[in-house]
Amino acid sequence: MQRLGALMSGAPVPDSRDRRFAGDAWKHGPFAWAAGLYQLNAEFMQRLADAVEGDKQARNRIRFATQQWVDAMSPANFLATNPEAQKRLIETKGESLRQGMQNLLGDLNRGRISQTDETAFEVGRNVATSAGAVVYQNELIQIIQYAPSTPTVHSRPLLMVPPCINKFYILDLQPENSLVAYAVAQGHTVFMLSWKNVKADQGHLTWDDYLETGVIQAMRVVREISGQERINVLGFCVGGTLLGTAAAVLAARGEQWIESMTLLTTFLDFSEPGVLGVFIDENFVAYRESTIGHGGLVHGRELAVTFNFLRPNDLVWNYVVSNYLKGEAPPAFDLLYWNSDSTNLPGPMYSWYLRHTYLQNELREPGRLICCGVPVDLGEIGVPTYLYGSREDHIVPWHGAYESTKLLSGPLRFVLGASGHIAGVINPASKGKRNHWIGESLPDSADDWLAAATDHPGSWWPDWARWLSSFTGEPNPAPRQPGNSRYRPIEPAPGSYVKEKAD
Repeated sequence: MQRLGALMSGAPVPDSRDRRFAGDAWKHGPFAWAAGLYQLNAEFMQRLADAVEGDKQARNRIRFATQQWVDAMSPANFLATNPEAQKRLIETKGESLRQGMQNLLGDLNRGRISQTDETAFEVGRNVATSAGAVVYQNELIQIIQYAPSTPTVHSRPLLMVPPCINKFYILDLQPENSLVAYAVAQGHTVFMLSWKNVKADQGHLTWDDYLETGVIQAMRVVREISGQERINVLGFCVGGTLLGTAAAVLAARGEQWIESMTLLTTFLDFSEPGVLGVFIDENFVAYRESTIGHGGLVHGRELAVTFNFLRPNDLVWNYVVSNYLKGEAPPAFDLLYWNSDSTNLPGPMYSWYLRHTYLQNELREPGRLICCGVPVDLGEIGVPTYLYGSREDHIVPWHGAYESTKLLSGPLRFVLGASGHIAGVINPASKGKRNHWIGESLPDSADDWLAAATDHPGSWWPDWARWLSSFTGEPNPAPRQPGNSRYRPIEPAPGSYVKEKAD
């Protein structure tokens, strides 16, 4: 309204808070009108969607569909209504349009929108570069043991369990933003579980396979290599859900393998599923079960498209404009390279996950689920646990992450970081960016926790490092070689599984 009022009065158009229209070309004449009308209509459509009455799921779907339509219809997305693209077309004498068409054809061949210059990165060369060796592998996982960077190391190791829907190297992008390198520098002997990018012949694998052959086997190997009965474990996103379930399986078996557990942006209670909950209902899950529930794959490309459209302006339309309308080459960005390096999932595992977590939310019910032959009860895990959520996370909303405090027993610490699902977690301490909140008590309400929490500048990593230092054991001389007499090095880190591409 302010923009339209300025236009009607002849006053200068104020700067738009929408970065799509922040350039000078959008502040004058018909393009300013187009941007102003679009923003007015977008606000009207969103308020109209919010006013719809009905059940929560239906309202969320209407809001999501409306937002998708609103984002798609931005005048910035079309050459005829984008003054910046038109200006570039004139300045380059048509070269930008020709290059844009080449970019479009290339992406059509790849089957996805290019978000970064993929030729600028190579796994093991300039991403996933922490030194180490693969010391174990089976049909589903490799285990990497990272080389020490300190003269002494803590006797109790740290095993990291990344999400199986992405490659592990989000935790080891480059040295300056690697959580792996940070933990190694704190004197931890770090092990990484690297999931295999499953192909058609592994389309029969189940949730239990990911628990038993994946997480539990990884813990078993790390215990044997380190000679420690109890180890520290960390899970990220669905890796945290798998880790929490595996820990409950071990508890049901009477096995005490875990000294401490860290869960980063993890759902154990799926009552607040965020934007992903829009897609999941009985019909959708039943369809998945009927098509791939007994064998088959969910292809990485499909998962990548879904996640991109959760943030369409940032991860879809931004690149339509820059790549195709302006003919620009995508910049080199390690995080977006990782984001485009998709993974496949086996149909039975995926279908079980959808039904029993997102749809029926049964993991929170003690004894309701049988995994690996035993009833799982998260409350029986009973180990010190560090819980982290990101305040702007659209995949695991922090209120949902906070719900884990009601399910787990033992000493718990909840910390909230700024930013989103990835940028909040991968926030190097050395950069001094963003902030985080720490609350010493854990009330029932997440909002009550935040109201009493203390705001701290910078990364949450040092707080986690201080917390973890209580569970590390005595110092020992750093090992000269990875593995042991039984588990010998197979190949250098980052291993071969992480380099396998999705079909």
